[in-house]
Amino acid sequence: MTKRGTGTAAAALTVVLAAAGCTTAAGPGGGAPTVTSAPPTGVSADSHGWNRQRLKGAAGRHTGVTRTAKPTVLNGLVGAVFTRNADGDHFCTASVVDSAGLNLIVTAAHCVWDPKLGRRSDLVFVPGYRNGDTPSGVWPLLAVTVDDGWSDHADPDMDVAFAVVQAQNGRQVQQVLGANRLGVNRGYRLPVKVTGYPSSSEVPITCANTTTQQSPTQVRIDCPDYTGGTSGSPWVTDFDPATRTGTVVGVIGGYQEGGSTPGTSYSSYFGDRVQALYDRATG
Repeated sequence: MTKRGTGTAAAALTVVLAAAGCTTAAGPGGGAPTVTSAPPTGVSADSHGWNRQRLKGAAGRHTGVTRTAKPTVLNGLVGAVFTRNADGDHFCTASVVDSAGLNLIVTAAHCVWDPKLGRRSDLVFVPGYRNGDTPSGVWPLLAVTVDDGWSDHADPDMDVAFAVVQAQNGRQVQQVLGANRLGVNRGYRLPVKVTGYPSSSEVPITCANTTTQQSPTQVRIDCPDYTGGTSGSPWVTDFDPATRTGTVVGVIGGYQEGGSTPGTSYSSYFGDRVQALYDRATG
């Protein structure tokens, strides 16, 4: 059993969708979710597993320190994902990413798209959510773009989704909050900050650490207390003090849908396939 994007809200949502016969919606570029490029070469069937080299290195890994996230500009780009409105339980995390339309968020694919049922409907993004307050508004998801590898067979190497959110009061979400940039092909070892919303908490948590390679298509980070609800939490590097934003190089998801223990989290590697998915979402 994985720890990400689970709980009563997600379970109830699955029941509702099954009863309603949920249909999928075209992305902003039109059409169904798309396969973008072939997986990296040289990936074996057991590439997510452990080998002797990784076992030897595991003992020396440094675990980051997790604390409550302060209400900063950077943390304000991150929000909880709810069903319908902010009155219920939040079950995933998302964040604003730079786009020409000024209306895009990034999260884990398993938060917004069930391979058996299709797109999860009636979802909203609530940036900066704290203790029931919605300081930056409630932004319904209008269109979702995932890779065919995810929609067809839940490919953990493409557990990434981009979603367009609805404008509020004539303004797009990026106009209100700003946005992190998208970073691809940045390698496996990067200093990042991960901020997200555990389902059991009404405030976000954050942790900084250096990522490491889990496999050619997966990256990991060691930070405690990242439990259910933190799926989709952005991995942000290259913080710019002038803009108070950074670059998203991953989201909690991928292997084990983000991790089976609170202390280790995973992300699909942000490479050419994620870039093509972003291009599709913004095309």
